[in-house]
Amino acid sequence: MRNTLFTLILCAFSLTAADRKPNVIIIYTDDQGSVDLNCYGSKDLVTPHMDGLAKRGVRFTQFYASAPVCSPSRAGLLTGRYPVRAGMPGNAGSTKGKAGLAASEVTIAETMKAGGYKTAHIGKWHLGYTPETMPNSQGFDYSFGHMGGCIDNYSHFFYWQGPNRHDLWRNGEEIFEDGKFFPELMAAEAEGFIQQNKDKPFFMYFALNTPHYPYQGYAKWLKHYKDLPYPRNLYAAFLSTQDEAIGQLIGTVDRLGLRKNTIIIFQSDHGHSHEERAHFGGGSSGPYRGAKFSMFEGGLRVPAIISWPGSLPEGAVRDQVAHGCDWLPTIAELTGSKLLQKDIDGKSIVGVIKNDKAKTPHDVLHWQTGRGRQPRWAVRQGDWKLIGNPQDTSNKAPLTAKDKLFLVNLKESVSEMKNLAANHPDITQRLKKLHDDWVVNNTK
Repeated sequence: MRNTLFTLILCAFSLTAADRKPNVIIIYTDDQGSVDLNCYGSKDLVTPHMDGLAKRGVRFTQFYASAPVCSPSRAGLLTGRYPVRAGMPGNAGSTKGKAGLAASEVTIAETMKAGGYKTAHIGKWHLGYTPETMPNSQGFDYSFGHMGGCIDNYSHFFYWQGPNRHDLWRNGEEIFEDGKFFPELMAAEAEGFIQQNKDKPFFMYFALNTPHYPYQGYAKWLKHYKDLPYPRNLYAAFLSTQDEAIGQLIGTVDRLGLRKNTIIIFQSDHGHSHEERAHFGGGSSGPYRGAKFSMFEGGLRVPAIISWPGSLPEGAVRDQVAHGCDWLPTIAELTGSKLLQKDIDGKSIVGVIKNDKAKTPHDVLHWQTGRGRQPRWAVRQGDWKLIGNPQDTSNKAPLTAKDKLFLVNLKESVSEMKNLAANHPDITQRLKKLHDDWVVNNTK
């Protein structure tokens, strides 16, 4: 009788464990270059923890951010909608009282919460600085981090526009952690949340503010990279520091025995920065032209990985086209969660993740930042891509008035150095009409 009872209890426990939905963690880095990982070809960086996700997961080679700038990219990720459709064509403000992503938009956190998940935002927000647009009003049960675009990692002050101001919050209340390194605080907050919710499914948006300026890498990494040229040495030190924070997060998941029941997604929000505050560079787009703010590949094509050991392929590479808006429907399919908002632009890429022969679900992809008379935009269909009002923030080559419409064939050349618009006017006009029709039908 005792053995029978034990067997019944064991079977019940096994069924409960098997039926439990997987946890989901999205690791979202900030201003990380298109190829700035060993697994993407970098030879001068130490990134074992990020590379480890690729070894135990699926790595994409044609993955696109939903925008080449911070807030729109995050809006696309969290809503599954093109940023202009989500009402975020440009950056949200970094000042208290500035609104951002409208409360009417349905976020992935709200979707997961409705599916029985505990939800957490850890790190950078940059999608609104009012009570109704901060994380706790956008579906997150728990929130820790800064609401603006960036902070100094030790004082937690925003120094880059207007009066200096402190920006560190936990669940809508300002807190002070003077002198504590922000990525380490993030890892500790994540550990506490995971520990508290380890027995039930959780969703975590782990939005690092690295390697975004200010470059504040650990001293040991500055020493390690002392022979790299400036500013690559500063960027590299901060990127390896970032890798340690990611290692701490993954270590928590492993220590608690949750790895095989946790989907981990990794993506950079867009290309690396060439801003003065980023020492005019340091990151790399490899063979691609462009960087942050640019619709060339170096601004849009980003490292992206999904890892779920035991349930998804490991050590795999996918060359199919995918997009930042795709994570929401993909996560919904993998977790069996119901989409609360059906009118989205992202498409599930579960088929692509599981099968390298599957076709991309995208026929056409659109990007646009800004509104008004001359927004920057791009449209891709197949191997053809048309850029409107292009900007090359990597300064690889000059642009002229004749380049207002810039056509490239990415299969023939990923470098995008030659404008083919004059050679293929029919393709140029076809893609421009795709963009124009999309603007009329889909932008607010």
